[in-house]
Amino acid sequence: MERLQKVIAQSGITSRRKAEELIREGKVKVNGNVITELGTKVGPKDKIEVNEIQIQREEPVYFLLYKPSGVISAVSDDKKRKVVTDYFRDIIEQRVFPVGRLDYDTTGVLLMTNDGEFANVLMHPRYQLDKVYIAKVKGIPAREKIKLLERGIHLEDGKTAPAKVKVTSIDKKKETAIVELTIHEGKNRQVKRMLEAIGCPVMKLKREKYGYLDLKGLNPGEFRELTPHEVKQLRNMAVTQTSKKSRR
Repeated sequence: MERLQKVIAQSGITSRRKAEELIREGKVKVNGNVITELGTKVGPKDKIEVNEIQIQREEPVYFLLYKPSGVISAVSDDKKRKVVTDYFRDIIEQRVFPVGRLDYDTTGVLLMTNDGEFANVLMHPRYQLDKVYIAKVKGIPAREKIKLLERGIHLEDGKTAPAKVKVTSIDKKKETAIVELTIHEGKNRQVKRMLEAIGCPVMKLKREKYGYLDLKGLNPGEFRELTPHEVKQLRNMAVTQTSKKSRR
């Protein structure tokens, strides 16, 4: 038996907080009966409806996809471009969706799941895990520019949190550099905008790590299932990171 709001969130239709609101508003039924009590628990055989539509209950699944360039981080695209869920069609029964997004031309680690609660924990600003990006940039960033990123830099939607930055190589002849950037936020196009703000536009971008997960053993377009231990560790890391940030 599990709490009703958790089961609704796991179905992927909404977050747990929104599920609680829907329950309080009388928009959720269990076996035909309107439920407004948040502590209600349900079992596998119970029929759950949200706004008169029965939710599809699936076993939660968790995958790590090596997202290639030229693919949309979405479940569908009105321009008929390739989307990340295309890699899972006809392979798994469950309908999965991406945890967050990577830009069309960005490659690297992208988590996929059908567990809405898990996705919301990882994407919520309060629970952001460290993510490591490798960027090839035009120009060679000066030390004072790197310090701006390390302290937090002002963008149009606010100041970024301090980042870890390392210039791993430079090509003076081509006037390019490889920069490793570790951030825990998830603003839209954040890495690209941060590097543009110091005068080093991104030529190529890859997300190398998400938390402690990396791309080892995978080629672009390939994926693997996360182990139960990995899923548990991700949840624990999110809570640990939150505790550390709240004490600062």
